[in-house]
Amino acid sequence: MKKITAILISILTVVCLIVPVNAYGDSTETVASDAFEIFEGADALLTVDTAAQFNISAKAWLLMDRNTGTVLAAHNEHQRLYPASVTKIMSLLLFSEALDSGKLSYDMTVTCSDTAAAKGGSQIWLEPGETMTVRELMKATAVYSANDACALLGETVAGSEKAFVDMMNERAASLGMNDTQFDNCTGLDDDTETHLTSAYDVALMSRELMKHSSVRDFSTIWMDELRGGKTQLVNTNKLIRTYKGATGLKTGTTTKAGCCISATAQRDGLELIAVILGAPSGKERFAYAKELLDYGFAKYEIYTAEPKLTGEERVKVTHGVESEITVKAGKSGEMLIDKGGKDKITEKTTLLETVEAPVSAGDVVGKTEYFSGETKIGESAVISAQNIEKMTLANALTCIFGAFAKK
Repeated sequence: MKKITAILISILTVVCLIVPVNAYGDSTETVASDAFEIFEGADALLTVDTAAQFNISAKAWLLMDRNTGTVLAAHNEHQRLYPASVTKIMSLLLFSEALDSGKLSYDMTVTCSDTAAAKGGSQIWLEPGETMTVRELMKATAVYSANDACALLGETVAGSEKAFVDMMNERAASLGMNDTQFDNCTGLDDDTETHLTSAYDVALMSRELMKHSSVRDFSTIWMDELRGGKTQLVNTNKLIRTYKGATGLKTGTTTKAGCCISATAQRDGLELIAVILGAPSGKERFAYAKELLDYGFAKYEIYTAEPKLTGEERVKVTHGVESEITVKAGKSGEMLIDKGGKDKITEKTTLLETVEAPVSAGDVVGKTEYFSGETKIGESAVISAQNIEKMTLANALTCIFGAFAKK
């Protein structure tokens, strides 16, 4: 009897090496990639009222969802205007990318040049030859909008302000900022007629900058100091102190530009960008940004789409050392929806009937589809939770000898 059992095991082991891939069903069903995907039908869950009535007397303004880039309300959003120090959002973006790449480090010491020290407007009064760390210069740029600190960092990244401005314009083009031309890194506009952008483009670069979570360490500072307390810094963005959930981002004021701001705030996973260009006064600039942000938080929310699995789901495996795999949710995704709309969303999870070994943890083996009524609005992956080796001759022999040994 023991010999018969061993022989049967041997036969079955060999069979598992040659059985067709579709022994358990069709394994060629289309499944999601390992990335969350939003479909056009998601619009069914979102009411965007760009004609909503706002009491905003600025040249241009816009409200955008940072996560999806959806424009929720806007006026003259592509009108080309002077941005003043809102320009520094692009400078800060390039500084952040230089930090990420290792070209800059926070503890790096930088020596001030004559050209950086000569910058006018808002400044921390850097002297030629004075040294500061990159961290201190980032703080001065983000919090106090210091033109000398910004110019010095630009020179450090690119070698000169002109070269840095070329980088700014290249980065703007890569973001689709088609209304933008930067002539300097600070936003000073006394000697330029072409340093222009739009509310929409400001939102684009703000959205990109806020992907760098480290910038919030600076943009959320209300008060700080430099030079051992000799230089006081107070954030030019008063919303940091007064608005719940404020995360940044940058103000700007010149005679040509008027009063401008890109204001960011986050509540319950929803992050919004409110851009105001050409407001009559600083007080009105903040009031207008608050009005837009209040509107967005009252009207919208974020739905996190992630497969809801029981833990009991399995997918059969052919040609593997094991006959099935466990699964888990792949990457989750976020959708912007009208507030209160979560109850309208349903989901359907479909797994492949079989997969062929080898299987790696993270391989896509199914999908979860999200619906609003009959309309498909999104899809996310279900993935393998384990590695399964392919059954080889060596593995088969191991099984056979193991079976004999047990008998």
